[in-house]
Amino acid sequence: MINKFKILNIIYILVLVLVDVLVLILSLKTAIYFEIHYLQNYIPNLVISDIKKYYWIILITLLIFSLEKIYFIRYDFWSDTKRILKSLIYSFITVFTVITLTKMSLEYSRIFIIVFYIICIILIPISKRLFKRILFKFDVFKLNVKILGNSVLVDKMKKEIEYNWYFGYKINERKYDLIIILSKNLAVEKLQKLIKRYSKRTRNIYVVPYMYHLDFTHTNVVDYFNIRLSAIHIENRLLNFKNVLIKYISEKLMVFCLLPFALFLHLFISILIKFDSKGNVFFKQKRFGKDGKTFSCYKYRTMYINGKEILEEYLKNNPDEIEYYKLYHKYENDPRITKVGRILRLTSMDEFPQFFNIFRGDMNLIGPRPYMLDEKKNIGKYNEDIILRVKPGITGLWQVSGRNELPFEERIELDKWYIQNWSLWMDFVIFVKTLKVVLTKVGAK
Repeated sequence: MINKFKILNIIYILVLVLVDVLVLILSLKTAIYFEIHYLQNYIPNLVISDIKKYYWIILITLLIFSLEKIYFIRYDFWSDTKRILKSLIYSFITVFTVITLTKMSLEYSRIFIIVFYIICIILIPISKRLFKRILFKFDVFKLNVKILGNSVLVDKMKKEIEYNWYFGYKINERKYDLIIILSKNLAVEKLQKLIKRYSKRTRNIYVVPYMYHLDFTHTNVVDYFNIRLSAIHIENRLLNFKNVLIKYISEKLMVFCLLPFALFLHLFISILIKFDSKGNVFFKQKRFGKDGKTFSCYKYRTMYINGKEILEEYLKNNPDEIEYYKLYHKYENDPRITKVGRILRLTSMDEFPQFFNIFRGDMNLIGPRPYMLDEKKNIGKYNEDIILRVKPGITGLWQVSGRNELPFEERIELDKWYIQNWSLWMDFVIFVKTLKVVLTKVGAK
């Protein structure tokens, strides 16, 4: 069984490497095509035989992929893509350094190499996702996983493995290649016994720390060598001035790029609202902003102007909606919502006017949700000290993690997790997933 696993794993790795080699060669040929047809005025023409001069670049790229353990550890799609992009940047810097510091600078086109890496950034993540989709249709390439633990996180992890095919995992309690231990609610002695017991059967053991609300990929480990101890440096990352500055600059650039599209879309939606029902295009409501200060949050009007009377009549006939509202802070079937308003809410486009709040400095593009004033008592003092310390966002982690299907308490946990573990990459992933939510009309994961 073990030998079979090793052989299949070696085949799996070799196939991944082969696919990347083919995609990198394809990227070189595509770069040559662009050079011949579009870049003739900037760099000298390359002939097809020149492609062999660039094969050493492929070897460097594959080597850095290996150092990032892309072939040896099964990450999810976003973590995998992050490591691919990181590897391509390191590879680009290495290649440019070699060419610049040697006589090779006269033989190689820098613009051609830039075009090559831009193509790689697009093709490699896409090809890897498509290929793994095909590869993992065959169970022989999937890893059998056993989940151990004593908390609700066990079921959550099992659902993730079943849902997230990109890992190439399948649950198998008897025959397993990999063990995942969720340490929450496990005594230290119990955890040590589990590790000792299962380390005799497999060398692939992953332990999820009981402090699961922290993303340890962003933490720093300090070594106290003399006493053989290590400490983990923890911070609320979005309260760090450097991170706040990085987020501010990146968001301003993104908003500036989106502005022409936003103006066109605003005009189109405004016309639809006016034709659909009487009333103003905009609706504004007081929300909590940074440091607990209130501001007027703008949205498109999605309700009838006589919505109060409509709701009162509806609740008389549907008292179960009152209990639903207590749990989710919304009605399951709100009769006040217009036809256009229902579409806007389903796609989150009703929050599009909050671009105006961004220009006013009230909000960010991405951040925790802007909480209503009557929700303060449900947030809790401890959570306030984290969530209300930063600007809210038009979109955020809760919107792309199930959105309205999530209970209020889980939304708070997601907002706290976002603030404590923020990264520029996380904002990029949330932005991409937001596009998915808008286009598919469902909450992403």
